[in-house]
Amino acid sequence: MKIECVKEKLSKALSKAEKMTSKQSTLPVLSCVLLKVEGSTLSISATNLDLGLNITLPVKVMEEGIVAVPGAILASFISSIFNDKNVVLETEGTNLKVSTEHTKTIIKTFPFEDFPIIPKLADSVVFTMPIQDFSKGLKSVAYASSQSTIKPTLASVYIYSDEEFVVFVATDSFRLAEKRIKVKKHKDFSSILIPFKNIPEILKTFEDISEEVTISFNQNQISFEYEGIYLVSRVVDGSFPDYKNIIPKETKTEVSILKQDIVNALKISNIFSDKFSQVYVTASATEKFFEVKTKNLDIGENANRIDAVIKGNDITVSFNYKYINDCFQSIDSDSLTLTFVDQSKPMVIKGSSDSSYLYLVMPMNK
Repeated sequence: MKIECVKEKLSKALSKAEKMTSKQSTLPVLSCVLLKVEGSTLSISATNLDLGLNITLPVKVMEEGIVAVPGAILASFISSIFNDKNVVLETEGTNLKVSTEHTKTIIKTFPFEDFPIIPKLADSVVFTMPIQDFSKGLKSVAYASSQSTIKPTLASVYIYSDEEFVVFVATDSFRLAEKRIKVKKHKDFSSILIPFKNIPEILKTFEDISEEVTISFNQNQISFEYEGIYLVSRVVDGSFPDYKNIIPKETKTEVSILKQDIVNALKISNIFSDKFSQVYVTASATEKFFEVKTKNLDIGENANRIDAVIKGNDITVSFNYKYINDCFQSIDSDSLTLTFVDQSKPMVIKGSSDSSYLYLVMPMNK
């Protein structure tokens, strides 16, 4: 194999691919990127068996070939080249020689025959969607997924179509986030469960792209394809909980409040919270105040009263303040609506001017 390519394009592709490699010592080849040269194209592949990525680049080909080389080493070296525009990659025996006008290095390779095949999906549902919309859906809810893999369906983001919307949902059973993204054209599909741990790499791979991508999925995998970038992820086989049943159908207390005011109050609460991160929220329509209170027997206590418009019954409920705090990144509106039923039912948070996002937090047991 011998090729010449533009350093910046190669570095960008290797940066994306290297993140997909695995550091498992049992399968050393998974720490590699596979470089395959055919015709006038360089194909760069990487996988950790959960995710697979293939990126193709046009290059000047002097000799076709294939080689597996440690991804972190090659990506770090290429990104460190600062005064050369082009790079030559050439195999020499069991080594890869990387050279430019000013530098040359030799990197040991691995047997490419051991590199896993990155699958192309068969019998799949296919639709297109702006990747930034899809990414926004993932970002809006992923933090509500379970960090434990004991229940894989909860350690995932659940995605399904609902008329003109693609809906993203995640829950760890203590809180739940739902984001509805309106899409002009997409194919109706039942549901997909993407593992939470795969989502950061999906987001990073397409973070500099804003156009529509082709999304395909079947029972086992989901793939994303855009102009020479092909990413495939395992999906979870299982049934997501019927989450709509836990969303309260009635409201007995409604609070309208500025988002920044409650963010500031919770920031102070963090200082005085106990080991359970417990915070007491009181809404009083009778006395016309909304209060966030925390108490720690070893430190002290704090109470913050916030300007708010309150309708309905007076209520005091305790929550884990961390769970409340997480949702604000997903709400674009400057003001919020908090709704309550009673002390045993969840609090629902929405943006006052944004009906596309819903966040639900379960109360803490006293």
